[in-house]
Amino acid sequence: MDYFKNLLSLLKIEREEDKQSYLKLTETTSVSDRRAAGLSWYPIAIRGSEMSRGDYLTVEIERTTHLDVSHQLRFGSPAVLFSNHDAKKDRVEGTITHQSGNRLKITLKTEELPDWSRDGKLGIDLLFDDNSYDEMQSTLKSASQIAEHEEQGRLVRVLTGAKSPTFNEDIFVPVLSSLNESQQAAVRKILSANELAIVHGPPGTGKTTTLVQAIKALVKQGNKKILVVAPSNTAVDLLSEKLSEEGLSVLRVGNPARVSERLMSLTLDSKMAEHSRMKEMKNLRKQANEYKNMAHKYKRQFGKSERDQRKALFDEAHRIMKEVGNSEQYIIDDIISKTQIITATPVGANHYTVRNVKYHTVVIDEAGQALEPACWIPILKGEKLVLAGDHFQLSPTIKSAEAARNGLANTLLEKSAALHPEAVVLLEEQYRMNTAIMGYSSKVFYNNRLRAHVSVADRILFPGDMPVTFIDTAGCGFDERLEGTSSTNPEEAVFLFKHLTQLAAELKIAGFSAESFPSVAIISPYKQQITLLKEQLQHAPDLQIYGDKISVNTIDSFQGQERDIVYISMTRSNADGEIGFLSDIRRMNVAMTRAKKKLVIVGDSATLSGLPFYADFVTYAEGLDAYKSAWEFVEG
Repeated sequence: MDYFKNLLSLLKIEREEDKQSYLKLTETTSVSDRRAAGLSWYPIAIRGSEMSRGDYLTVEIERTTHLDVSHQLRFGSPAVLFSNHDAKKDRVEGTITHQSGNRLKITLKTEELPDWSRDGKLGIDLLFDDNSYDEMQSTLKSASQIAEHEEQGRLVRVLTGAKSPTFNEDIFVPVLSSLNESQQAAVRKILSANELAIVHGPPGTGKTTTLVQAIKALVKQGNKKILVVAPSNTAVDLLSEKLSEEGLSVLRVGNPARVSERLMSLTLDSKMAEHSRMKEMKNLRKQANEYKNMAHKYKRQFGKSERDQRKALFDEAHRIMKEVGNSEQYIIDDIISKTQIITATPVGANHYTVRNVKYHTVVIDEAGQALEPACWIPILKGEKLVLAGDHFQLSPTIKSAEAARNGLANTLLEKSAALHPEAVVLLEEQYRMNTAIMGYSSKVFYNNRLRAHVSVADRILFPGDMPVTFIDTAGCGFDERLEGTSSTNPEEAVFLFKHLTQLAAELKIAGFSAESFPSVAIISPYKQQITLLKEQLQHAPDLQIYGDKISVNTIDSFQGQERDIVYISMTRSNADGEIGFLSDIRRMNVAMTRAKKKLVIVGDSATLSGLPFYADFVTYAEGLDAYKSAWEFVEG
């Protein structure tokens, strides 16, 4: 099928680009550079080991220094244990099977720890994730074949545009008084859909709440098993927790990003630990380890009888481990049979423990951020699909500009919403922003269909305050600079803090203390500007007293979050009207919709107005009497 041929060729381009950038990062760099890039833990200490499935060894590892360095080592990632004495030769590959805080477990493709592991200087390197690409590739090939089958490929044919989705309008839909009108319409659409339903959830519209109630209703409707996936572990955690709070039996595949007791109790490890057959399995595992340790007692130089004895001990250990494997599978199958909802990332849905489970309904949340080839992994496991997200917010991260340009950036959510508008319900009431903050976004992205709930529509910081301000720096000489590949604007950053300090003084007069001070986000699309803003915040004594009430970060890191006050430093200011990736207006939609009570945008209208989106925003601000020139503040 051409649809999947095209996706496969785009995936191939993306894989190659991803691999090349990984190799560039790792092949010529030192271990400290890899550690700084989040690809290594070094140094580490081995805290324990035990025999695992097959003839593999699971090793528990702890990083002993650089504990605050962020990293990308995650459950399911391929990794390698190495010795820095000779990192090219002394290495053994494996898969991370658990990661929490500064500890992780890695299952190594070996029966015993190599001798060099006792000589210190050990580390863990993340390997290029060929496995995820292989999973996506083979899934796309399967989807192409399934599409040829009339009945089995029904959902595939709907998603590729060969068929229209159908709905059973006679289905009973409970009245859910906790939901508003459009949220109830979304639940109705989900329950009545035979193949596809789409929940389009703009910022602050309660998409998660709606999904949780819809999933609960699906379970009541008699859906045997439901698979719920999301591209980020944080989103999977949130849904897992909320579904569990509703009294549903949830199994979280993979280990959570957030360490909370409730979440941990939903994992397979935790459920297995409580299983009645676990004691017997532990005893068997202990026995196998004892045989193995006895076998290791034979030194390297020994005769035939010792060799035979060693082999017999190893054989016995393997026989017992096979029994352990069977018991483990029995326990896993038993837990899954009693589970209503399985939650995972898209690739995590193919984990060996749940690989062969079939579902009635598959739900993909944050589908606007999910790479389409990854979405097909869960899709092929179900008969019906629910996509939820907002294709006017951040799109997936794609390494290859060529693949993105040729269609990989176009998500399944976006395609399906355009192909099948009859399957889409837009959530229309938002619970986050003042009407003026919401207004521009609603007009540009959502056909003016968004309404602010009465509880938030008119809220402001204090009487007489403006909910939206655009501060125009045109003509102030705040010129951008290029640092590496990222733009900065030092004068704009200084100005922003001057304005925030003035606002803090007004808030103090209005009766706010350091404890009751509103939450503030300072965001910019440019990493280098963020670094600069963070440094300046350190040297702003009047703002220090508010501590972590004020946070500075990129737009991407604030997706899904909200603050009382949001400042956006637009950064770009040049004579040529070049705005670079500020032209990604979806990213700006995210930035502009984080604020609850006050949005302040600082930027150069002369540079920005080349793009209609920004020119129209300036006009919108003028209409609200929210347009100010930076000169008014500079002179003050």
